[in-house]
Amino acid sequence: MSDRVTTLALLWTLERRDGLWIGLTDHDRDLTVEGRLYRAAPGMTPAAIERGDGLDPAASEAAGALTASAVTEVDLIAGRWDGARVTVTAVDWQGGAPIVLSEGTIGAVEIDENGFTAELRGPAAALERAVTEETSAECRATLGDRRCRVPMAGRERFARVVAVEGAVVTLDTPEPVADAYGGGVLRWMGGAACGLEAAIAVSAGASVTLRAPPGLAVAPGTLVRVREGCDKSIATCAARFGNAVNFRGEPYLPGMDLLTRYPGA
Repeated sequence: MSDRVTTLALLWTLERRDGLWIGLTDHDRDLTVEGRLYRAAPGMTPAAIERGDGLDPAASEAAGALTASAVTEVDLIAGRWDGARVTVTAVDWQGGAPIVLSEGTIGAVEIDENGFTAELRGPAAALERAVTEETSAECRATLGDRRCRVPMAGRERFARVVAVEGAVVTLDTPEPVADAYGGGVLRWMGGAACGLEAAIAVSAGASVTLRAPPGLAVAPGTLVRVREGCDKSIATCAARFGNAVNFRGEPYLPGMDLLTRYPGA
C-alpha cells in the first residue's frame, strides 16, 4: 500500500515587484505543475505553517540555501526581493491539484553562513497599519500623487554617473533648483543595480546624497533617472510648487509644547 505522504512536495512561487517569476520545489527533481516549471531546491524549507480563522496578523518564516540560479545573496542585499510575493503550495507529484498552504510578501530577511531566512507576511499583516492618519506639521502626501496633484511632467530627468563616493553620487547634469532632488528617488537604469531605486536625502548642484550607499557597484557612465522630491514643508509647497491649497499637513496646529508654557514665557 502506498503512503501518500511520501508523494507530497512543497512548491514555492516567488514573484518580484519587477515581474520576475521563479518556481522552486523541495522535491529532488524538477516538477512541472499546471504548466509551470519548479526547479528542484531541496534546501528550501518552511518553518511551521499555521492557518487559522482569526484576524491576528499572520507571519511565517522560510529558510533556504543561496543558489546562483535562484535567490542570490547579492540580490537579497540589494533589495531586489523586498516585497516580493510568495505562495507556498503542496502537491502530489504523482498527479493532483496543488493546495495553497500560505501566501504573502517577503518581509525581514536575515543572511548567515547557512543561507537565508525570510519572513513571510500574510494578508492579515495589513491590519497592523494605522486606520487613520495622525496630525503632522509636514505634508503627508507624496509629491505628484493624487492628493498632492503637482504635475510631474518635466520633474524627472536622465543623467549619467560621474563618480560614487559612499552615499554621494555625482551626476553630469546639475539640479534645476537648490535641493530639487532632496526627498526624491534615483533609479538605476543600467549596470548591476539596473531597475533598483534609492531614496535621495539631499541634493546640491550635480551631487545627490542617498539615504544609504548603493548595495551594488556602480560604474561611471551608468544611466540614472532622478525624480524631484519635496521636504514636505508648507513653505516649500507654497513657494516652489504653488500648491499650498493641497497641502496635507497641519503646520499651525498647536503641539505638545503648548502644555509646557507658563504665564510670561
